[in-house]
Amino acid sequence: MLLHRFYDEDLAQASYFIGCQAQNTAVVVDPRRDITDYLTLAEHHGMTITGVTETHIHADYLSGTRELAAATGAEIYLSGEGDEDWQYGFDGTRLHDGDTITIGNITIQARHTPGHTPEHLSFLVTDGAFADTPGYLLSGDFVFSGDLGRPDLLDEAAGGVDTRFGGARQIFASLKNVFLTLPDHVQVYPAHGAGSACGKALGALPSTTVGYERAYAWWAPYLAADDEQGFVDELLDGQPDAHAYFGRMKRQNKTGPTILGYPLAELPELTGADIAGQVESGEKIIVDTRHHSQVHQGTVVGAVNVPGIDKAASYIAWVVDPESDTGDLVVLAASAEQAAEFRDHFIRVGVDQTVGYVTSFEGLPTTTPQVLAQDDLDGTDRDMLLDLRNKTEHAEGHIPGSVQLSGGRVLWNLGQLPGTDARIVTYCQSGVRNSVAASALRRRGYDIVELEGSYLGWLDHQNAK
Repeated sequence: MLLHRFYDEDLAQASYFIGCQAQNTAVVVDPRRDITDYLTLAEHHGMTITGVTETHIHADYLSGTRELAAATGAEIYLSGEGDEDWQYGFDGTRLHDGDTITIGNITIQARHTPGHTPEHLSFLVTDGAFADTPGYLLSGDFVFSGDLGRPDLLDEAAGGVDTRFGGARQIFASLKNVFLTLPDHVQVYPAHGAGSACGKALGALPSTTVGYERAYAWWAPYLAADDEQGFVDELLDGQPDAHAYFGRMKRQNKTGPTILGYPLAELPELTGADIAGQVESGEKIIVDTRHHSQVHQGTVVGAVNVPGIDKAASYIAWVVDPESDTGDLVVLAASAEQAAEFRDHFIRVGVDQTVGYVTSFEGLPTTTPQVLAQDDLDGTDRDMLLDLRNKTEHAEGHIPGSVQLSGGRVLWNLGQLPGTDARIVTYCQSGVRNSVAASALRRRGYDIVELEGSYLGWLDHQNAK
């Protein structure tokens, strides 16, 4: 058996390629939407991808299930669990608790593990050439290394009302009735790692075991004592903000993401002179990919800041909403290859309108963002001091008088801000998230002044007094 983990550091998301080397067939679980890596691995091993499936209707990224099936002819397998509100809106074989997918000597059994979402499945994998019982669990957003999937995302991202309490109780039952019935040796491969917003304390380890979690996970004592209410209270306490684009991901993943068609065309290089008028009119949006310190020295009018490739998917979904932003994206990149890499990250969150790249801002209208020195903070007139960090960060310490609204939610909560004629001073922890969110707010017409050094700079300034 071949079990290969693909990990996207940007979204802290894992997908899995399970291959039978006897039959040279494979199934991919929870694929992301840029599918080249799966096709390349299959070709390398001489395998045919015959099946593609996912653990649940995802909220944090756009699924590549339909894209991969369209490119390979693979059969789609989807959860048939959950009530009618959580049924997929596109075709595929429905899996229920106990159903199996078989490729050669390998059996992949679906187990219904609701709580994170009502339809959630985990997959028990048996390598029949080696054993007759399962040795692996692909746990999706059910069990992580050291943590559990959050049960409040339906409230946070899908318009639910107080579904978190029932979801937490479902996770308790799923642990008792499924997870803890498995032998200690079963290896657990989750769909996310540290940095994901799908839980509050995810570990960085790529895998764990049933026995290790049974012995050391924070939730184990609650299960041992059959303390459901204590478990629910602890699980729900301190969950971080969910990014506002999660709601769009839920809707699109439920109905079925648009199929782009692979391979994608190479992006053309554009010149500033050719697109200057379209940039000024908003028909094209420049994505400034430089560090915020360079952006502060000058950028294009109306540009959004996505500082580097590392978190490009996360940040583009903060600043561009494809349901309301109609402009095409033009990326600042050194080459067509680098521009294509940014496009790959963007399409992971359904931002599909990248049409080209520029290598410089020559010929484009430029501006210098306003930045406020720490020494000038107390004496500057402002209508709001806005903390763009997560609510848990704000609770641990913040600049007095600040209002918290995380950068991943700000564009969807403009009603919480004063009008565009008001002055808003913004900060995050170090300045990176501040620059991203500030660029989006400026593009919406807000008078934004970024605090130099953000919160860490403020702490240093206070300590130096």
